[in-house]
Amino acid sequence: MTTVKRDFGSFHSSNVQELLSIDDNEYNSPDLPFRCEQFDSKQKECPKFGKEIRKSHFLLEDETVFLNHGAFGGVLKDALDIAQKYQRWTERQPLRFYDRELLPHLVYVTRRIAKFINSDPKDIILVENATTALNTVIQNIPLNTGDVVFTLSITYGAVKKMLKWRCEQTGAQLVAINVDFPVLGNKQIIQYVDEHLKPGTKLAVFDHIPSNTPFIMPIKEIIQICKSRKVPVLIDGAHALGSLPLDITSLDPDYYVTNAHKWFCSPKGVAVMYVRKELQPLTRPLIISHGFGSGFNSEYIWTGLHDYSSFLAVHTVIDFWNYIGRDNILEYMYQLCKQAGKMLCDSWKTNLAAPVDMFGSMCLVQLPEALHNEGGTLDYSSAEKIQNILFHNYNIEVPIKCVQNKLYVRISCHIYNELSEYEKLRDAILDFINSHDQL
Repeated sequence: MTTVKRDFGSFHSSNVQELLSIDDNEYNSPDLPFRCEQFDSKQKECPKFGKEIRKSHFLLEDETVFLNHGAFGGVLKDALDIAQKYQRWTERQPLRFYDRELLPHLVYVTRRIAKFINSDPKDIILVENATTALNTVIQNIPLNTGDVVFTLSITYGAVKKMLKWRCEQTGAQLVAINVDFPVLGNKQIIQYVDEHLKPGTKLAVFDHIPSNTPFIMPIKEIIQICKSRKVPVLIDGAHALGSLPLDITSLDPDYYVTNAHKWFCSPKGVAVMYVRKELQPLTRPLIISHGFGSGFNSEYIWTGLHDYSSFLAVHTVIDFWNYIGRDNILEYMYQLCKQAGKMLCDSWKTNLAAPVDMFGSMCLVQLPEALHNEGGTLDYSSAEKIQNILFHNYNIEVPIKCVQNKLYVRISCHIYNELSEYEKLRDAILDFINSHDQL
């Protein structure tokens, strides 16, 4: 079976659906012009997690205490190097690259990332970010006056705006059930959905890991509730890939979206959208181009001329994760998060926003009571003031959240972090309290 076959446009190798359908035993992958040979080594001499791996595989500056990986990630240096090589490779002979090489290479990386998240490669597409994928799904849901879209109050702010705008366009109703804090356990979240999600709802949208309140949602149970009531369910897993052992087949959602440039550490501009097979004919791209009408993956694989180097560099990211070991990475992040969270709670005499076993690579720790005793209502500006003080006075990059009139810090824990960094955060907050009378 040839990899050089035209199915759409002027591309000389656009048989995307065919290439994605080939069995692994028969598939011949294209030769990669660049590989990070270190990750192909059978003799593993992995750097130690913490400062050593930060220096060898990340680009973060030494002077900053960086505890906010959850915001925009932190690229794997090796993958960025490969992406930049692809940029130069492209410009050596642009027509050869775009017309003859690009699409088979995008198929190959799609097949590899599908295997990493246990999905059929024909059911996923690569897009530039979760926002694009979420908009794609939401805009394709047929809604009419009086229809209901269901979500929770902890849904990501940008997604709430997408849902609100879609409902305004169609006359549908957005129902957002309030989540009370502190969260007591998975049962509480499941109960919210079980009690309030009505049959006939046109779409339910949930975060796998809510950004502001980053506990891991009981998504599998929530999906099962939605299925039992025949409610299509969209999961925003922006923080999932790289912070969870993501298994799409086991979760079995209708739609799932996740970023590769957050916890997975790819170069910026890579995300994955999964769509259940029977829903694919109804889920059309926001940007129509040459592949339209040639199959689900073909419709999305080419959205016009742009820089595809970040997509192609995902090979290096996958190689890194396989080289270090996914379980090793997740275990370090989770254990560090538990250790740091407990240390901060004990030092500040506060609590987590949810049980410790609901957190993974991030957790939400309440700030000391002294910061809550000024009277009046605490809000976003109160949190932002503390965050800016930590940034400007202590060079600590970490987000402060105001949740139901309580101030919290959201800490992220990746393999380049160490406990000593969270001790600096602890000391900075106590120093700020001791040296300031009020916010």
